[in-house]
Amino acid sequence: MISAARQVLGSKRSVPDALASSPAQECFARNLYRDRDHDIDAAKLLPGEYFVSTNDMLLVTVLGSCVAACIRDVRMGIGGMNHFMLPDGDAINPDAIGARYGTYAMDVLISHLLKLGARRENLEAKVFGGGNVLPGMTQANVGHKNAEFVESFLGAENIRIAARDLALGHPRKVYFFPASGRVLVKRLRSMHNDTVIERETQYRQRLTNGPKSGEIELFS
Repeated sequence: MISAARQVLGSKRSVPDALASSPAQECFARNLYRDRDHDIDAAKLLPGEYFVSTNDMLLVTVLGSCVAACIRDVRMGIGGMNHFMLPDGDAINPDAIGARYGTYAMDVLISHLLKLGARRENLEAKVFGGGNVLPGMTQANVGHKNAEFVESFLGAENIRIAARDLALGHPRKVYFFPASGRVLVKRLRSMHNDTVIERETQYRQRLTNGPKSGEIELFS
Protein backbone atom coordinates (compact mmCIF):
# COMPACT_ATOMS: atom_id res chain seq x y z
CA MET A 1 0.00 0.00 0.00
CA ILE A 2 1.41 3.38 -1.01
CA SER A 3 1.94 5.93 1.70
CA ALA A 4 0.54 8.90 -0.18
CA ALA A 5 2.02 11.41 2.24
CA ARG A 6 5.55 10.16 1.70
CA GLN A 7 5.26 9.51 -2.02
CA VAL A 8 3.64 12.80 -2.94
CA LEU A 9 5.58 15.36 -0.97
CA GLY A 10 8.04 13.52 1.23
CA SER A 11 6.15 14.77 4.28
CA LYS A 12 3.70 13.48 6.87
CA ARG A 13 0.70 15.25 5.37
CA SER A 14 -2.03 13.37 3.56
CA VAL A 15 -2.71 13.93 -0.13
CA PRO A 16 -5.76 16.18 0.45
CA ASP A 17 -3.86 18.27 3.02
CA ALA A 18 -0.85 18.57 0.76
CA LEU A 19 -2.92 19.57 -2.23
CA ALA A 20 -4.88 22.12 -0.26
CA SER A 21 -1.72 24.25 0.00
CA SER A 22 -0.79 23.81 -3.66
CA PRO A 23 -1.55 26.65 -6.11
CA ALA A 24 -2.45 24.03 -8.74
CA GLN A 25 -4.20 21.41 -6.65
CA GLU A 26 -6.52 20.39 -9.47
CA CYS A 27 -3.50 19.45 -11.61
CA PHE A 28 -1.58 17.27 -9.15
CA ALA A 29 -1.72 13.63 -10.28
CA ARG A 30 -3.69 11.42 -7.89
CA ASN A 31 -3.45 8.07 -9.67
CA LEU A 32 -1.06 6.24 -7.34
CA TYR A 33 -0.47 2.50 -7.64
CA ARG A 34 2.09 -0.27 -7.28
CA ASP A 35 3.93 -1.01 -10.51
CA ARG A 36 4.46 -4.76 -10.45
CA ASP A 37 6.77 -4.86 -13.46
CA HIS A 38 9.32 -2.65 -11.72
CA ASP A 39 8.26 -3.52 -8.13
CA ILE A 40 7.97 0.12 -7.15
CA ASP A 41 5.34 2.65 -6.12
CA ALA A 42 4.20 4.71 -9.09
CA ALA A 43 2.08 7.65 -10.21
CA LYS A 44 0.32 7.78 -13.58
CA LEU A 45 -0.03 11.23 -15.11
CA LEU A 46 -2.91 12.21 -17.38
CA PRO A 47 -2.84 15.29 -19.66
CA GLY A 48 -2.84 18.48 -17.62
CA GLU A 49 -1.26 16.88 -14.54
CA TYR A 50 2.12 16.98 -12.82
CA PHE A 51 3.77 15.08 -9.98
CA VAL A 52 6.82 15.59 -7.76
CA SER A 53 8.53 13.26 -5.31
CA THR A 54 11.45 13.12 -2.90
CA ASN A 55 11.27 9.32 -2.84
CA ASP A 56 12.33 6.38 -4.97
CA MET A 57 9.32 5.81 -7.20
CA LEU A 58 8.18 5.74 -10.82
CA LEU A 59 6.27 8.38 -12.82
CA VAL A 60 4.45 7.16 -15.94
CA THR A 61 2.58 8.87 -18.76
CA VAL A 62 1.52 8.30 -22.38
CA LEU A 63 2.16 11.08 -24.90
CA GLY A 64 0.79 11.83 -28.33
CA SER A 65 1.15 15.46 -29.37
CA CYS A 66 1.56 16.38 -25.70
CA VAL A 67 4.96 16.92 -24.12
CA ALA A 68 6.31 15.77 -20.76
CA ALA A 69 9.29 17.35 -19.04
CA CYS A 70 11.12 15.19 -16.49
CA ILE A 71 13.08 17.55 -14.24
CA ARG A 72 15.25 16.65 -11.24
CA ASP A 73 17.90 17.98 -8.91
CA VAL A 74 20.86 15.78 -9.82
CA ARG A 75 22.40 16.14 -6.36
CA MET A 76 19.32 15.80 -4.16
CA GLY A 77 17.43 13.19 -6.22
CA ILE A 78 14.24 15.27 -6.04
CA GLY A 79 12.31 15.09 -9.28
CA GLY A 80 9.02 15.47 -11.05
CA MET A 81 7.17 15.26 -14.34
CA ASN A 82 4.47 17.28 -16.09
CA HIS A 83 2.24 16.55 -19.09
CA PHE A 84 0.92 19.48 -21.10
CA MET A 85 -1.15 19.83 -24.24
CA LEU A 86 -0.49 23.35 -25.60
CA PRO A 87 2.48 25.71 -25.38
CA ASP A 88 0.45 28.62 -24.01
CA GLY A 89 -3.18 29.45 -23.37
CA ASP A 90 -2.93 33.17 -24.09
CA ALA A 91 -3.70 32.92 -27.79
CA ILE A 92 -6.77 30.79 -27.10
CA ASN A 93 -8.09 32.22 -23.87
CA PRO A 94 -6.21 35.04 -22.13
CA ASP A 95 -7.69 34.03 -18.77
CA ALA A 96 -6.87 30.33 -19.09
CA ILE A 97 -4.33 28.80 -16.74
CA GLY A 98 -3.60 25.26 -15.79
CA ALA A 99 -1.06 22.52 -16.25
CA ARG A 100 -2.46 21.71 -19.71
CA TYR A 101 -0.55 24.81 -20.88
CA GLY A 102 3.23 24.64 -21.13
CA THR A 103 4.14 27.94 -19.50
CA TYR A 104 2.12 27.18 -16.41
CA ALA A 105 3.03 23.48 -16.37
CA MET A 106 6.74 24.25 -16.42
CA ASP A 107 6.50 27.04 -13.85
CA VAL A 108 4.46 25.02 -11.37
CA LEU A 109 6.69 21.94 -11.68
CA ILE A 110 9.91 23.88 -11.14
CA SER A 111 8.41 25.90 -8.28
CA HIS A 112 7.23 22.74 -6.52
CA LEU A 113 10.67 21.13 -6.86
CA LEU A 114 12.31 24.21 -5.36
CA LYS A 115 9.84 24.18 -2.46
CA LEU A 116 10.87 20.60 -1.71
CA GLY A 117 14.53 21.57 -1.48
CA ALA A 118 15.83 21.30 -5.04
CA ARG A 119 18.29 23.97 -6.16
CA ARG A 120 17.84 25.65 -9.52
CA GLU A 121 21.53 25.36 -10.43
CA ASN A 122 21.34 21.56 -9.98
CA LEU A 123 18.31 21.01 -12.22
CA GLU A 124 18.44 18.98 -15.40
CA ALA A 125 15.64 18.01 -17.75
CA LYS A 126 14.73 15.16 -20.09
CA VAL A 127 11.91 15.96 -22.50
CA PHE A 128 9.63 13.74 -24.56
CA GLY A 129 6.58 13.77 -26.83
CA GLY A 130 5.31 16.26 -29.38
CA GLY A 131 4.39 13.60 -31.91
CA ASN A 132 2.20 14.44 -34.90
CA VAL A 133 -0.52 11.90 -34.08
CA LEU A 134 -3.84 13.77 -33.97
CA PRO A 135 -6.00 13.69 -37.13
CA GLY A 136 -6.80 17.16 -38.41
CA MET A 137 -4.01 18.73 -36.38
CA THR A 138 -1.27 18.52 -39.02
CA GLN A 139 -1.59 22.12 -40.16
CA ALA A 140 -1.73 23.38 -36.59
CA ASN A 141 1.48 21.43 -35.95
CA VAL A 142 0.69 21.21 -32.23
CA GLY A 143 3.28 18.54 -31.49
CA HIS A 144 6.06 20.47 -33.19
CA LYS A 145 5.10 23.67 -31.39
CA ASN A 146 5.11 21.83 -28.05
CA ALA A 147 8.58 20.45 -28.76
CA GLU A 148 9.88 23.88 -29.74
CA PHE A 149 8.31 25.46 -26.69
CA VAL A 150 9.81 23.11 -24.10
CA GLU A 151 13.31 23.45 -25.53
CA SER A 152 13.00 27.24 -25.69
CA PHE A 153 11.61 27.48 -22.15
CA LEU A 154 14.38 25.36 -20.63
CA GLY A 155 17.00 27.30 -22.55
CA ALA A 156 15.64 30.58 -21.20
CA GLU A 157 15.68 29.14 -17.67
CA ASN A 158 19.25 27.84 -18.09
CA ILE A 159 18.17 24.29 -17.30
CA ARG A 160 20.28 21.74 -19.15
CA ILE A 161 18.47 19.25 -21.37
CA ALA A 162 20.20 15.92 -20.69
CA ALA A 163 18.06 13.88 -23.11
CA ARG A 164 15.24 14.40 -25.58
CA ASP A 165 12.94 12.36 -27.81
CA LEU A 166 10.64 14.83 -29.52
CA ALA A 167 8.38 15.20 -32.57
CA LEU A 168 8.14 12.45 -35.23
CA GLY A 169 4.91 10.60 -35.91
CA HIS A 170 4.35 8.20 -33.05
CA PRO A 171 3.00 8.26 -29.50
CA ARG A 172 5.24 7.33 -26.58
CA LYS A 173 4.97 5.82 -23.14
CA VAL A 174 7.44 7.36 -20.70
CA TYR A 175 8.72 5.85 -17.43
CA PHE A 176 10.67 8.30 -15.24
CA PHE A 177 12.56 7.32 -12.08
CA PRO A 178 13.19 10.71 -10.44
CA ALA A 179 15.54 9.43 -7.74
CA SER A 180 18.07 8.17 -10.30
CA GLY A 181 17.08 10.20 -13.35
CA ARG A 182 16.62 7.08 -15.46
CA VAL A 183 13.97 7.24 -18.19
CA LEU A 184 12.54 4.44 -20.32
CA VAL A 185 10.64 5.37 -23.47
CA LYS A 186 8.44 2.98 -25.44
CA ARG A 187 7.62 4.18 -28.92
CA LEU A 188 4.12 2.93 -29.62
CA ARG A 189 3.82 1.69 -33.18
CA SER A 190 0.04 1.44 -33.16
CA MET A 191 -2.74 2.59 -30.90
CA HIS A 192 -6.42 3.28 -31.36
CA ASN A 193 -6.49 6.91 -32.44
CA ASP A 194 -9.69 7.60 -30.56
CA THR A 195 -7.91 6.71 -27.31
CA VAL A 196 -5.13 9.24 -27.92
CA ILE A 197 -7.57 11.94 -28.98
CA GLU A 198 -9.81 11.33 -26.00
CA ARG A 199 -6.94 11.56 -23.53
CA GLU A 200 -5.47 14.66 -25.10
CA THR A 201 -8.69 16.62 -25.53
CA GLN A 202 -10.81 15.63 -22.53
CA TYR A 203 -7.94 15.38 -20.00
CA ARG A 204 -9.61 12.75 -17.91
CA GLN A 205 -9.86 9.37 -19.63
CA ARG A 206 -7.49 6.58 -18.70
CA LEU A 207 -5.87 4.60 -21.48
CA THR A 208 -8.15 1.64 -22.13
CA ASN A 209 -6.76 0.08 -25.31
CA GLY A 210 -3.47 -1.74 -24.98
CA PRO A 211 -0.90 -0.33 -27.43
CA LYS A 212 1.53 -2.41 -29.43
CA SER A 213 5.01 -1.39 -28.37
CA GLY A 214 7.99 -0.75 -30.57
CA GLU A 215 11.57 -0.30 -29.49
CA ILE A 216 12.44 0.75 -25.94
CA GLU A 217 15.04 3.45 -25.37
CA LEU A 218 16.83 4.09 -22.10
CA PHE A 219 17.79 7.66 -21.16
CA SER A 220 20.05 7.22 -18.14
